[in-house]
Amino acid sequence: MKRIKLFIFLLTLSSAVFSQIQEPVKWQSSINNAGELVFTTKIDHGWHLYDMNMPSGGPIPTTFVFENRKGVELSGKVTTLTGITTEFDDMFDMNISWYKENPTFTQKLKITDPDKFSLEGYIDYMTCNDENCIKCKEEFSFSKKDLPAGIAVIKAEPVAAAEEDLKELKEFKELKIFKDSLESEPAVVETTDLWRPVIEELNTFGSGKEVDTSWLAIFLLCFGGGFLALLTPCVWPIIPMTVSFFLKRSKANRKKAVTDALTYGLSIIVIYLALGLLITMIFGASALNNLSTNAIFNLLFFALLILFAVSFFGAFELTLPASWTNKMDSKAESTTGFLSIFFMAFTLVLVSFSCTGPIIGGLLVQAASMGSIIGPAVGMFGFGLALAIPFALFAIFPSLLQNLPKSGGWLNSVKVVLGFLELALALKFLSVADLAYGWKILDREVFLVLWIVIFILLGFYLLGKIKLANDSDLKHVSVTRLFLAIISFSFAVYMAPGLWGAPLKAISAFSPPLYTQDFNLYNGEVHPKFYDYDEGMQYAAKNKKPVMVDFTGFGCVNCREMEAAVWSDPRVKGMIDNDYVLISLYVDNKTQLPEPVEITEYGKTVKLRTIGDKWSYLQRAKFGANAQPYYVLLNNQGMPVGPWRAYDKNIDEYIKFLQDGVKNYKN
Repeated sequence: MKRIKLFIFLLTLSSAVFSQIQEPVKWQSSINNAGELVFTTKIDHGWHLYDMNMPSGGPIPTTFVFENRKGVELSGKVTTLTGITTEFDDMFDMNISWYKENPTFTQKLKITDPDKFSLEGYIDYMTCNDENCIKCKEEFSFSKKDLPAGIAVIKAEPVAAAEEDLKELKEFKELKIFKDSLESEPAVVETTDLWRPVIEELNTFGSGKEVDTSWLAIFLLCFGGGFLALLTPCVWPIIPMTVSFFLKRSKANRKKAVTDALTYGLSIIVIYLALGLLITMIFGASALNNLSTNAIFNLLFFALLILFAVSFFGAFELTLPASWTNKMDSKAESTTGFLSIFFMAFTLVLVSFSCTGPIIGGLLVQAASMGSIIGPAVGMFGFGLALAIPFALFAIFPSLLQNLPKSGGWLNSVKVVLGFLELALALKFLSVADLAYGWKILDREVFLVLWIVIFILLGFYLLGKIKLANDSDLKHVSVTRLFLAIISFSFAVYMAPGLWGAPLKAISAFSPPLYTQDFNLYNGEVHPKFYDYDEGMQYAAKNKKPVMVDFTGFGCVNCREMEAAVWSDPRVKGMIDNDYVLISLYVDNKTQLPEPVEITEYGKTVKLRTIGDKWSYLQRAKFGANAQPYYVLLNNQGMPVGPWRAYDKNIDEYIKFLQDGVKNYKN
């Protein structure tokens, strides 16, 4: 119930984002003669601002962040004398506090050098009324001209300087890792050393093991999608018409008819290949690699696939402007030779868009999210090849045309089945965003329930128990539909044990990870000991164990496959749990850092704003890699004790990888 209420809350939050821009809280800031930074607010009627101290799992508290300070020190914390109201909130199932009036906040300052004075930061807060909630950020900036005349200047006293030195010394000591105790004075490891690049040392172990199946997977996925597109009402009837046209066009020269049909098929391939290359050029290589873990893109993909699914269910048709089709058709008639055939192929692409568009869109989304630089181009080559094969095949063997099934209601059934599949796939992309932002509205059991329902409904549709508007009356269930219904029901039953924690390896790449499940009877999964690199390295040094660093991502499909297919093996699990300290670092974790960190990379200044940014930078800077999954074994000084390893489901090789790491660590 709590999760459902939170989902409703997020919907209202999103409605505020996509509707007219609202600003229910107005902020003003100034510095008074007493050396206080004063923030005043004016809150619209019916809205309220949350307290600065909120319990975990509740709404976002009002937070003041001071990023850049020169010639000034902060004295104490932000305070307010404005009263608060505390009530139990059913939506969050906890006591929630907010300011009942227009609050005023103050932050005491110590001006140490007015000539160099500058202060920048922002206020992170959430405001709600009875219908909507809005998360906002108010930035502020002050310089020398904003200081009032005669403001007191605090000169640094020797005692204060000494205290500052002690503070720096304390912070320096906190960066140290002691293996035993200070009395024994063992070897000391600094945190900064743990981030030192080890690319050359890593290369001395040889190249890491990685099986690159992404191109093949993309090609096969889109090739299968092309064959599915053939079975839609927009494409299937065109096959015999087009092939017959070429055969009649060159009755006296069958060789020319076959050549024209092959040229027609080749033109289809070129058109779709050009589409894939265009997508790559528009987004760029790095952007396509980031799509798999970018939460915003995954939300857009989710909405796109839902749109395609609704279209396949018959609610509406996605069609291109008729003028485009007419123009291509006229070009085909006015030209001759190769150009004529090419424009005929282009006309086919445009005419069939209402059926192929949703399939192409879904395939491009999946190809881009696999992280391959030329994934869309490879995918569209496979799609075009599948569409081109029947035209060439039937042109070479025209007698096969007589054996083609006639067009009918079965073609619409294919569209509806594809709609169910698009709907299921859409949830995978929503899951990535849900994990990245920590919404917890689509945990594993919720995801599985939705998939089980979708495939049960698909089974009932195939049996004729569910009819949509465009379906013809189904009097008898064909053998094909019966077998497809059995497959759909069986798949739903297969997923049912997952509600109690069964690993479900067949769909592990799509479903959320097991740790998101509230009720889990399965104990065969591997749990990281740490999700923070520095903390994990400290623990490993104290316990004298090697470290296995796992660079992963919430949206990393291959990461989930490795965890389900390799890590779940009892031998692998035993070694990771007992012989290593496993540190999993999620490069797409959207949790904000307390303050942005500026680093210089390849001559450019880059700001690390999230935890994911931090771990992604660690992977690039220390190991010279940026793909996930990425596994590397380290000793307690942060040095590699073996080669890196990536996606490879060979369990025996993975065990050898772990064994060699332990052996090298001991030596």
